[in-house]
Amino acid sequence: MSVEVERKFVCDAGMWKRLEEIGAVCIGQREIHDQYFDTPDFELTLRDTWLRKREDSWELKCPPAVGKTQETSGEGLEEASLCSRYKEITSLPEIQSRVKEVLKQCAGGSLNTDPLPGPLVTVGQEEGVQIDLDQADFGYTVGEIEVLVQEGEEVGSALEKIERAARRLGLTRNLRVEGKMDVYLQRFCPEHYVKLQRAHIL
Repeated sequence: MSVEVERKFVCDAGMWKRLEEIGAVCIGQREIHDQYFDTPDFELTLRDTWLRKREDSWELKCPPAVGKTQETSGEGLEEASLCSRYKEITSLPEIQSRVKEVLKQCAGGSLNTDPLPGPLVTVGQEEGVQIDLDQADFGYTVGEIEVLVQEGEEVGSALEKIERAARRLGLTRNLRVEGKMDVYLQRFCPEHYVKLQRAHIL
């Protein structure tokens, strides 16, 4: 099972040029339609558990196990705080098991669907790092530097790769950048967004 370590960045007008300068190669462009699912009381997302259907495939993103490895220390802590870490589950039986586990203390168990616009993704790779430029159809564009590691493995090396790629892209300011879900919920589901902020999920 893999853990996605990711840092988001702002896509400005010069990003394509910088990607070309560091040798990134565009390996594809595709349109994706995502549907996210939750209970009426947001029991999944308030536990930082994100259930979605991407085209015909189910996926679940949830926090990885804590305390297995030391990620970084000292001056690297600030850079590490800019990165998110999510376990990615694509096996349907495992997804069903994890969702049942999260909902076991909740009344009922039905899930409501809230379809989200799909991003237009252009992908490049540099030194084993994947760079996605996502353009959502509600008018938001964001870049993502991603590294996948196996659950339980040292995350520190992934953080180092991401930081190295960020420097090569000229991302010198340590600012947290909002993801597509943050912006979508803030604009279209403000009640849900406020609850996630209060729970320190977003």
